[in-house]
Amino acid sequence: MNTKLYMLLLVIITATSCSENTKNITNPEDYNQFLSLKTNTETLNATSEYDFWSNKLEIAPNQISYLSQIAGAESRLFKSTGSISHLKNAEHALVTLNEKTQYKAAGYLRALARNYISQHKFKSALVLLNKAEENGQNLDGTQKMLFDVHMELGNYDLAKNYLETVKDLNNFGYLIRLSKWSDHNGDLDSAIKYLEKATAKAESSKVDNLKEWSYTNLADFYGHDGQIQQSYNHYLKALALNPNDAYAKKGIAWIVYSHEKNPTEANRILDAITQLHNAPDYLLFKAEIAEFQNKELIKNNYLKSYFLAIEDRDYGDMYNVYSSKILAESKSEKAIALAKIEVENRPTPLSYDLLAWSYFNNDNPTEALKIAEQYVAGKTFEPEVQYHLAKIYKANGKLKEVAMLKEDLLDSGYELGPLTFKNVNNL
Repeated sequence: MNTKLYMLLLVIITATSCSENTKNITNPEDYNQFLSLKTNTETLNATSEYDFWSNKLEIAPNQISYLSQIAGAESRLFKSTGSISHLKNAEHALVTLNEKTQYKAAGYLRALARNYISQHKFKSALVLLNKAEENGQNLDGTQKMLFDVHMELGNYDLAKNYLETVKDLNNFGYLIRLSKWSDHNGDLDSAIKYLEKATAKAESSKVDNLKEWSYTNLADFYGHDGQIQQSYNHYLKALALNPNDAYAKKGIAWIVYSHEKNPTEANRILDAITQLHNAPDYLLFKAEIAEFQNKELIKNNYLKSYFLAIEDRDYGDMYNVYSSKILAESKSEKAIALAKIEVENRPTPLSYDLLAWSYFNNDNPTEALKIAEQYVAGKTFEPEVQYHLAKIYKANGKLKEVAMLKEDLLDSGYELGPLTFKNVNNL
């Protein structure tokens, strides 16, 4: 055989082999052990802790500090089960605690603010943190949380000021926030670099909770950057520390679905997760998978179950974003109403994108463009937002802008998921 032809064939075979090897990076043998759990040790431990402190409070009702321990146990139960009632129970305990201390203990103020952040009550959290800042106890911790809340509220100048105030490149809390700031500015490389440094700090501290949090967040960033193997590896690292980490399992399910296009296995993972952990999010994930499989009836059933689940008033405004996007697809004006609530609660570029997208889907591309150009364009780099912008630009005849966005979106297939990415090609 001609030597040049042989070498060409070898290159083709090698390239094909590498492509086949990199397509499927997950292996059920890596994570099956985490899917077959019959009990959640995190739930059992938190329940035991709750019972212990509740009994102590019953015996000594004047020991109000026990309420803090009870709230902590309820918060852990929310994390391990997904049940919103535990988060609300934690709120009630913390409100009582702050009332009894006349809102003068910074630690209790921060604890309640943390609870409100979980409930997406960012403005309420800000009020508490401002009180805690005036108090001055553990000011560094308060200022870090103020950075978090101002980021969520879109007050980026204030957030930057607080970030500079707590600057310390040897501090885990500062590094994770510097990473978040870098990501907000579209500098994913720096975001990953700082989070890797924070992860190293967590590993040296030997505190499992910090390591677990670092691994899952780093896994997310690796996924955004197209480093899917690294993302997968870090979800597994988190599960090695906490076999009940539902977030890590869901991350693997997304890799299996979005990267490997294996809806059956993704559904198997989700079914295993929901045996011990439940939240409306899983119903939306399963609805997307059903749509990918062209199973319209099953998709609609999951969406009905989702809307039934969030009728629970305890969820408050936590699912407005998801609901608005779903309703927008059916041209419901309720999508606009929910988006307006989100803008009021959280006036960020992402919230304004939600509003613009709602108007676009309700056959008002002119209003959508007005909102997008004023509040969204150039202010966030999220692929889904860029896709919405491209659709709005196209409807308004701004084809040059569409072409520029499409070029970047073609590298965002993993994040967008196969359904949305299919539409990118049609821009």
